[in-house]
Amino acid sequence: MINAFVAGWPVSHSLSPVLHGFWLKRHAIDGDYRAVAVEPDGFAAFLSGLEAAGFAGGNVTLPHKESAFALCDVLDADARAIGAVNTVWTEGERLFGSCTDGYGFAANLDDHAPRWRECDTALVLGAGGACRAVIHALISAGVERVHLVNRTRRRAQDLADAFGPAVAVSDWDMAPTLVGACGLVVNTTTLGMGGQGDPPVDLARARAGAIVADIVYTPLRTPLLEVARRRGLETVDGLGMLLHQAVPGFERWFGLRPAVDAQLRTHMLAEIERRSAAR
Repeated sequence: MINAFVAGWPVSHSLSPVLHGFWLKRHAIDGDYRAVAVEPDGFAAFLSGLEAAGFAGGNVTLPHKESAFALCDVLDADARAIGAVNTVWTEGERLFGSCTDGYGFAANLDDHAPRWRECDTALVLGAGGACRAVIHALISAGVERVHLVNRTRRRAQDLADAFGPAVAVSDWDMAPTLVGACGLVVNTTTLGMGGQGDPPVDLARARAGAIVADIVYTPLRTPLLEVARRRGLETVDGLGMLLHQAVPGFERWFGLRPAVDAQLRTHMLAEIERRSAAR
């Protein structure tokens, strides 16, 4: 049996066991994927003991992504660019790390709004951890200019400095104006999570044919996406990013590249609704 995990603190909320469990069952793989609660003080010891514990590898979630980055012996290009690790595996005595969040973001857009690769300018809202993966994906896809706005300008500037001149920082109140100059608008903040509050940006000046994406997936139709839909803009919710980012790890540990399709999406939505009803 092949064993993999998702480690976090806390970790009981993670959807990863449901997601990977679906693929294991679909492909009749003799494998197991489980959630492991690991306190920050014990995380280094946990990673160093993967082989002894019988794990082929696993996922890393909050608050361990940056710690995993520091503890891996080998980092791939995506991990180095994003500055975090969410996927680990062992080869011999060495621990390898990757960050698949940028891949997941791009693959989700490819599925639902493939025209995004024609955009030369994007507006990104927020400068948290997920934002680094989004910006990396945008620049890797050839987006020439990324406008970044955040409530705390200094944090946005620190992030922009890591990516170079392709990223321009503006004050938060400039976002409604920048909307009109961008073919793609991406919300990486938690604004709109739970369906509460106003959209993080006014879309009144959005150009015809603009694409609006939100990495939030609870609810699927956030306030931002609802306004965008009413304005006739193309929208992309955040669930696909979660699904696609899991693909490379599953392939790495279990030796088969799984598909993200309508059946998986329906399965995950049912689990999200079940958990919401149980609260």
